[in-house]
Amino acid sequence: MAKIRVLIADDHGLMREGVKALLTATEDIDVVGEAEDGNEAVSEVRRLDPDVVLMDVAMPGLGGLEATLVIRKEKPDVKILVLTQYDDREYVSRFLKAGASGYVLKKAAAAELVAAIRAVSRGGLVLDPEIAREVLRDQGREPSHDRVEDPYESLTDREKIAVTLGITVKTAMAHREHLMGKLGVHSRTELIRFALRRGVIRV
Repeated sequence: MAKIRVLIADDHGLMREGVKALLTATEDIDVVGEAEDGNEAVSEVRRLDPDVVLMDVAMPGLGGLEATLVIRKEKPDVKILVLTQYDDREYVSRFLKAGASGYVLKKAAAAELVAAIRAVSRGGLVLDPEIAREVLRDQGREPSHDRVEDPYESLTDREKIAVTLGITVKTAMAHREHLMGKLGVHSRTELIRFALRRGVIRV
């Protein structure tokens, strides 16, 4: 089985060494490179073409967000997993809009980081539990009048699924009905719960 090729981008050498030691002990993950700032991260992604980049937020020169934008534009198949101490919702929102596949706090357990890397490498979206709770809490708030609404949020659930998969709404619905029939579930809620239990989607 091919290993998940990871690049660690963090301006703290001790942090990089610690994460590298942790991941090196994991059979299905291979740390192929390191970067101490955003510019080096971009250069190393061009040179090494990793599967996943562990991206810090605050780094000298080119920051993590800017580096993420460049990498996602040049190498859209490379997954960005933000690994940071900052749990600010604004950071989370900006990175997700920039194309990051996950946001994990540095205080997370080692097993959580490894699981997050595996999940994003498979195309999943991962949010630290604390951050996920904040995001869900925000979802329940009334939007302010001066907030610029994201046009994507005006889409129905069916339209969002279709946009994500690049297919028509009718086709997306046909796939969902087929899945529900095979899995023996009878509602969208049951289908989501099944996906959460099996790790197909993560919160």
